[in-house]
Amino acid sequence: MREMFGKIAGLLNGGKDLVLVTVIASSGSTPRGAGARMLITEDGRVCGTIGGGAVEYRSEHIAAQVLKDKCSGEQDFSLTRDDVQKLGMICGGAVNVFFRYIPAGDRETLAVAEKAEELFREGHDIWLVSEISADGRLGLYTQEHGYFNVDAPEWLNSLMTRHPRRETRDGRDFYVEQINSSGRVYVFGCGHVAQELVPVLSHVDFRCVALDDRPEFARKELFPAAEEVKLIDFEHISDYVDITKEDYVCVMTRGHAFDTVVQAQMLRTEACYIGVIGSAHKKAGVFRRLVEEFGIDESELARITSPIGISIKAETPAEIAVSIAAQMIELRARRNEV
Repeated sequence: MREMFGKIAGLLNGGKDLVLVTVIASSGSTPRGAGARMLITEDGRVCGTIGGGAVEYRSEHIAAQVLKDKCSGEQDFSLTRDDVQKLGMICGGAVNVFFRYIPAGDRETLAVAEKAEELFREGHDIWLVSEISADGRLGLYTQEHGYFNVDAPEWLNSLMTRHPRRETRDGRDFYVEQINSSGRVYVFGCGHVAQELVPVLSHVDFRCVALDDRPEFARKELFPAAEEVKLIDFEHISDYVDITKEDYVCVMTRGHAFDTVVQAQMLRTEACYIGVIGSAHKKAGVFRRLVEEFGIDESELARITSPIGISIKAETPAEIAVSIAAQMIELRARRNEV
């Protein structure tokens, strides 16, 4: 969404009318869920996707008409078995798509795009608020700063969850979706697996911080996709980073001793995921040390995922990176359902 806001600002400043096409509800086996977006101009689709196929094709044509009519609106696609066959789809279900018309130079939308970039840069949890009853007027919400460009009723706060929400009440209709999480992935150890993992995670919108105690490995040149690269002391991690309940941790240092020290400290944080590279044999030994030497309660050990990643018979650093990323994508999706 950050990239899309940049596109929106550039096109509006360049004199282009736009249509922001958003899936605001879906059910069944539709290709993309709520929150999928694409941006349309008179030249066609600029960026984003709502899943491809016939629904996207038809939405592009509807967006072209919206540009001519200069009027926002929504469209239901109810994909019954017959519809699926007629449309040539491989998925069924229902999709509700909102078409938000944005005129060239629209100052209100430009202000929202500018504010969004500021909030992305600062790393806040950000919600995009669309008031459907006001032609999809766009606004933002963060816990730290409250609402931007939104005349918010008191009940709107209840929609600020990880899962996209739509609610109509008191004659007003809002669609709300979290578009940025303050959570980061802290990768402890900057070796070969980490160097493969960070770009994969970054590509699927995880914000990564790579950390090591070796200057020759804690280098930005090795991790161009990382948000930060830090040279730290593994014995005193809290001096360098503050890990919250929104954060993920991947432990892959150069040895068991360092892995154990890091795990002991991570178990005293609220990290939502602690994954540790290594074999089942190594895990047993490390767990024993955590209990006997670091005083970790055995019940806390269940928070550690080790071996890290899903089982796909991965061997190379790149394959291991894929297995880890897949596991984290699944966890993120489960958390977003809450």
